[in-house]
Amino acid sequence: MTDTPDAAVVDSLDPLEPPQQIAPAQHQPRTLGFWRTTLWGLLIIVLFFIGQLTPILYLLLRHDGAFTGPVELQTAAVQIASRSLTVSLSAIMGVPAILLPIYFAVRHTRMSFADYLGLRWTGWKNFALGVVGMVVILGCWELAAHLTGRGDTSSSFMVDILKTARGDGVVWLMVIAFCVAAPVSEELMARGFLYRGWSDSFLRVPGAILLSSAVWTVLHLQYDWFALLNVFSLGVWFGYLRYRTHSLYLTMVLHGLNNLAATIQTMWLASGQS
Repeated sequence: MTDTPDAAVVDSLDPLEPPQQIAPAQHQPRTLGFWRTTLWGLLIIVLFFIGQLTPILYLLLRHDGAFTGPVELQTAAVQIASRSLTVSLSAIMGVPAILLPIYFAVRHTRMSFADYLGLRWTGWKNFALGVVGMVVILGCWELAAHLTGRGDTSSSFMVDILKTARGDGVVWLMVIAFCVAAPVSEELMARGFLYRGWSDSFLRVPGAILLSSAVWTVLHLQYDWFALLNVFSLGVWFGYLRYRTHSLYLTMVLHGLNNLAATIQTMWLASGQS
């Protein structure tokens, strides 16, 4: 008997045959598209910053000193925000703050959370390709920095944070925050959520890579323009790898390795200045 939909319909009319169940038409999984991804993305970024501000507000409320005016309050807030413990806790709090809204956003699609964001591993050849490309990009920027007389491209902000981390005894927490928490949260937003929705819109893959890299770069405004160009070019490379491998885990690992290398470099610089 021919196993086709038409044959199933004919068989269902035959009283000697048992009723045939015809499977419903399968709909292709859909993403959120450009505008809904953009609106959800704005909400996710706002909640991300709120999550990062939570440790600052908590420590500010527990501050021992009395605030006699807005000047004292601002001074205390700046002091608390510049502490290595606060910076580390803010980066760690960014993970749940960004994970929860992304989860609820993805529920509006017909795709699973893992498939939508590309939460899967890839082959070691792709990992090696990612590492080589990242090293080449970073090496080119280091060379450009020396040729233009900019010297070391590391941020003095990171050096100061590391010095206070040593004094507070929270270097281990800072490493977890910068090398694990920050890559996870930033990749979930940029190469996970934003890229996925924008790549299925009129932007297509190239536009999604560029725009998500630009958003990711804006999150690093504590750096100067030269370092921001470095961040953007690295974001474009991560975006290409996300497109090539469909793996967000790969960009998370590479992002973490990049931050780890930067942290080790900062430790070396801080030791030379102490």
